[in-house]
Amino acid sequence: MRYERAIIALAICSIVVLTGCTAGSPILAAPSAPRPSVAPPTPAPIAVADPQPVVLPRDDGPHDRLTEWWYYTGHLRAADGRSFGFEYVIFRAERGAFPTTWASHLAVTDEAGDTFRYGERLEVGARVDRSPRDAAGRPAGFDLALTGIDPTDPATFDRRAWTMTGADGTDQLSAALAPTEAAEAESPGGLGLDLALTSRNPPALHDTDGWIDFGPAGGSYYYSRTAMDATGTLNLGGQTFEVTGEAWFDHQWGDFISVGGGGWDWFAVNLDDGTDLTLSLVRDADGSYPLIYGTIVNADGTTTHLARDAFSVKATDRWRSPATGADYPAGWTIEIPGEDLRIDLRPTVAGQELDTRATTGVIYWEGSQAVTATRSGRSIGGQAYVELTGYAPSDLARR
Repeated sequence: MRYERAIIALAICSIVVLTGCTAGSPILAAPSAPRPSVAPPTPAPIAVADPQPVVLPRDDGPHDRLTEWWYYTGHLRAADGRSFGFEYVIFRAERGAFPTTWASHLAVTDEAGDTFRYGERLEVGARVDRSPRDAAGRPAGFDLALTGIDPTDPATFDRRAWTMTGADGTDQLSAALAPTEAAEAESPGGLGLDLALTSRNPPALHDTDGWIDFGPAGGSYYYSRTAMDATGTLNLGGQTFEVTGEAWFDHQWGDFISVGGGGWDWFAVNLDDGTDLTLSLVRDADGSYPLIYGTIVNADGTTTHLARDAFSVKATDRWRSPATGADYPAGWTIEIPGEDLRIDLRPTVAGQELDTRATTGVIYWEGSQAVTATRSGRSIGGQAYVELTGYAPSDLARR
């Protein structure tokens, strides 16, 4: 799951300017200017005995919990053969009487061009959530629209909403940097995508039932749609590409308790034999790993939970960010003896780091990977994404 991301919005509680996640404080990075007061305060999450069954499409939609995100990564191909990686995420956070806070990140990797561009947005208030409801008033999917417009800053007035809609594995993504944002992202000509996604497999409930128990740190609901067909357009540097490809969707929510420090390594791998794999290695501040687990999604859509002793992950190289000084692993060998499976990963572009202190208070690396694998002596191709947090110097990450 991304307990990991439990901290991209919670221990993002580094995040925040908060040292503790207290009522009345935003979970995501504080807005740089006041927002209009039209949105009513968000009530505190209702106490519910966890875990509850995950029911879809109801649970595709937003929840009254402290932390939630809808997270896409994927691989796109243009007609001319160019390959791109992408990340698009919306975070939602509740903290007592403070209005619901939202943040979004958009990133594109041009693998052949060896370039990486990204943008970020922050918005406070309930108006982001346009999700449909059933007759009982419960969510029936998600419909989110985040503009990040600051009414006190005319430079933000040209922004159009970044949108994300979906239910039952049929999703639509649309996001593009406004000219002022593109300039800040050093992406002349723009950066954006418009994609229709359709899941090929049933949703994968992690740890069998979709509930991850963190012990004293709380718990999280977590499921993924690991193989989604993608079609649409990608804009990069003033060029518009018709693209097809695949996307991976993670949805996670819960009442997390920030434990502070540490970080995580998260892996999402799609193999050409139809096997999908996710691994999570959660790292404490002292360098130990209190939580290690994974999920295999087999070609028929069934899942296999992987305990920490069922696999190994070894870093094979390093990359130091010239912008932040963060020293990241960059290349891995994954071995799963019970599957007679070895996977080697290598970043398609070294510099896929995002400095999102303005919206989520963290610096992290998330990028596409070249994949070579062998299973029972047979070579297999594939594609992958990796996320790395907690590697930036601590004094830098807190500024």
